Amino acid sequence: MKAEQQYIDLFSQCEALICRHSSEVMNTPRAKAFADFERLGFPTTKQEKYKYTDMAKLFAPDYGLNLNRLDIPVNPYEVFKCDVPNMSTSLYFVVNDAFYNKALPKAQLPEGVLLGSLKDLSKQHPELVQKYYGKLAETSKDGITAFNTAFAQDGFMLYVPKGVVVEKPIQLVNILRADVNFMVNRRLLVVLEEGAQARLLVCDHAMDDVNFLSTQVVEVFAAENSVFDLYELEETHTSTIRISNLYVNQEANSNVLLNGMTLHNGTTRNTTEVTLNGRGAEINLCGMAIADKNEHVDNHTFIDHKVSDCVSNELFKYVLDEQSVGAFAGKVLVREGAQHTSSQQTNRNLCATREARMYTQPQLEIYADDVKCSHGATVGQLDEKALFYMRQRGISLKEARLLLMFAFVNEVIDTIRMDALKDRLHLLVEKRFRGELNKCQGCAICK
Repeated sequence: MKAEQQYIDLFSQCEALICRHSSEVMNTPRAKAFADFERLGFPTTKQEKYKYTDMAKLFAPDYGLNLNRLDIPVNPYEVFKCDVPNMSTSLYFVVNDAFYNKALPKAQLPEGVLLGSLKDLSKQHPELVQKYYGKLAETSKDGITAFNTAFAQDGFMLYVPKGVVVEKPIQLVNILRADVNFMVNRRLLVVLEEGAQARLLVCDHAMDDVNFLSTQVVEVFAAENSVFDLYELEETHTSTIRISNLYVNQEANSNVLLNGMTLHNGTTRNTTEVTLNGRGAEINLCGMAIADKNEHVDNHTFIDHKVSDCVSNELFKYVLDEQSVGAFAGKVLVREGAQHTSSQQTNRNLCATREARMYTQPQLEIYADDVKCSHGATVGQLDEKALFYMRQRGISLKEARLLLMFAFVNEVIDTIRMDALKDRLHLLVEKRFRGELNKCQGCAICK
């Protein structure tokens, strides 16, 4: 039986149950999404977009789903304590794929800001949520997005009205918790109206050592003159599969920073699609992956310059050790009429062993003649001369390797626009390279 069939049968039998435990806004596109999934199926390596990660194979095992929305016996506020020095955040949790609303932080949000369960907010503000939900994540083009839209019942939403600045960073922790092999399907919706500003840090953690598969679809709307930072930090374990599709739409003079960092994982596939729809829009898209053992990290990006006078800067770096595999495919499209575009795409990769593998495919497609665009990719090993030079000065081989790898990824960390988080990431990366257990001090989640 193909991997799709078990989910086609499940949806056909449980559609009413899925809808009953969600909201009308989320249910509206569900039938079409399911029809698109039946037609598209899971992507395979035969498709160019997914040539480095076989999705059908990942979905083949039988995973449990919490379609009845049963309560998970955990209070995340008791087991998770973020210890980033000097960084005060408004902390929220999604347990598996349900927003945890039994205990919420007391911090007051600015007037008009909506934050919380996507299911609940879409019931309370249906016209607002319906205006945005599913409008960027087109189910007709991608089987994973179609699958997620068909099965997702809840998630997280942030809405910042016109001119409002959310000074305090928002931290969202996705916790995977189960006693059996488990699948979660969650949605994130972020809307910043004209002139709004916000920063969101999303962390992925796994409490248990079972096999997890999570799908996530994120839609970000950045209106004119808005500023938005999204940082994603993955610290799970080798039995976790993470599949995330992120869609961003930017209007005139908006400024968005996206930075995704994979420190611990099993198999990760991140898709990021950014559309620059208004003049003067700027996107800074960054990513970093540190992988060893048999870990697999695949990033696929697409930046669409639709109008003139926009800027895109893209930087991805990988450090691969042992038998790990990395993949990067990035495309920048400059459409006809998108004059005065400035675009730079860089992918640099370090293979610390001969067994590690990196696949890179930078692409630049230009249909305008007055632009400044560049792209490039490198794959290499540690500099033997630099290692020799450092060892001559009494530095051990292990320490010299660590220092070179740390310096290599430092450029991505330095793009972070929050000093406290930047300092914390420097420490986490150093601990990761040293092979130490990578967890927040006092946190009972990371093992």
